[in-house]
Amino acid sequence: MMIDRRFFIGGSLALGAAACIPPDQSPTGRLAAELRLIEAAAGGTLGAEIYNTQSGMSVGINRDRRFGHASSFKLSLAALLLQRHAAGTIDADRLVTWGEADMIAHAPFTRERIGSGASLRELARATQITSDNPAANILLRELGGPEALTAFWRSIGDEASRVDRYEPEMNLVPATELRDTTTPAAMARTVAAIIYGDVLPEGERAELKGWMIATETGLRRVRAGLPEGWVAGDKTGTSGLIGTAEYNYIDIGFAEGPKGQPPITFACYFRARQTEASMQPIGELTLARVGKVIAEFAEQERGLPIIGKLY
Repeated sequence: MMIDRRFFIGGSLALGAAACIPPDQSPTGRLAAELRLIEAAAGGTLGAEIYNTQSGMSVGINRDRRFGHASSFKLSLAALLLQRHAAGTIDADRLVTWGEADMIAHAPFTRERIGSGASLRELARATQITSDNPAANILLRELGGPEALTAFWRSIGDEASRVDRYEPEMNLVPATELRDTTTPAAMARTVAAIIYGDVLPEGERAELKGWMIATETGLRRVRAGLPEGWVAGDKTGTSGLIGTAEYNYIDIGFAEGPKGQPPITFACYFRARQTEASMQPIGELTLARVGKVIAEFAEQERGLPIIGKLY
């Protein structure tokens, strides 16, 4: 209740400030204004891109500003494995093993399997669904390192996203950092290319979508703001800068409405200076409020013509 009241007060103050600026009364302009109010009420920086995969229309704020990936890069990492497996350049069912030296914090899958190992596919699934950090590092190493994932993004038309380090160092991304960053505009289109484009064959797309839907870390973020009956999947990220009060809450994914709305992809990044105790509820509520804007945008976009390949 205290968090909701803070959002109400912050939103009211932002409305007062906005009254001095001639508003954009177009449909997307009004939605962008809603995102600005969400940002102002949260007391941080919100980067968001909401993308219609059929018409190519989008709405967002701070869409070209750089934000750190945190664990959200793991969706693209899993996609890279599935792409290479489909192309026959790697066997996703090959067994790999690891040792104690590979173990770092947050290892729900790899700690359990440290004696027996797992297939690359199992590591990709764990990386996506549980955000297991050693699994991500092992998989990234097997696929050629950070430069290989960056090359994957370039190959599908994403000129902004990059990965430069492994977990956990890649989470050290202050606002001025270029390493291990992306932009909301780029990532929303990358998710569209992976989930709705021709980056993956149909079977691999379906497998990855299933993993995204099963990812429970996003249930209290964007997906919490979507109406009942929607199908959505995502990959989250959370990071804090050691020795500072700067935290990052991230959610990227897809959302499909039940009433003929076009499939939407989204990329949301919220960065703020908060106490650790207050950041989680504020971050989750901020991203959930973006979920409501996604539903409004999809309803607004319903019925627009399909233009062709957009990613």
